[in-house]
Amino acid sequence: MPELKRLQAGDAPAVLAFELANRAYFAASVTDRGDEFFDRFADRFSALLAEQDAGISAFHVLTAEDGSVLGRFNLYDFEGGSAELGYRVAQHAAGRGVATAAVLELCRLAATRYGLRVLRAATSSNNAASRRVLAKTGFVAVGPADPAAFGGEPSTWYRRDLLLQP
Repeated sequence: MPELKRLQAGDAPAVLAFELANRAYFAASVTDRGDEFFDRFADRFSALLAEQDAGISAFHVLTAEDGSVLGRFNLYDFEGGSAELGYRVAQHAAGRGVATAAVLELCRLAATRYGLRVLRAATSSNNAASRRVLAKTGFVAVGPADPAAFGGEPSTWYRRDLLLQP
């Protein structure tokens, strides 16, 4: 059974393996992170942990029973009871409901553990899977997002009020 857990320093090798194995798959729907991301992965990973320790973000990994990473599910830019949600799921795990289950769990944690009231997420118009996950987990479209974050593709912001939905 996959487990959603808070990111820890020891997760770095598995997260890097996940990102490398799925790089081309992710680049089909979001802007590629670029070679520099991988060249400076250790520094970036440390920065994420520092951001998490400072209480301005919360990063999570969805792990399989063997410890491999199936997905990353993040809450970032905590401000005034709201945060942004971002996630990515391994190609081999896509279409099996793991993203929907993990986003639902993260919404629960956002309200109960992190005291958040509102989550926002953005996705491109060509990412039907992400749009389905957001719809299934109670997010509603609220307006256009910056297409630059999605390789120039039209994109949309979604919102979920955590107090109004289970």
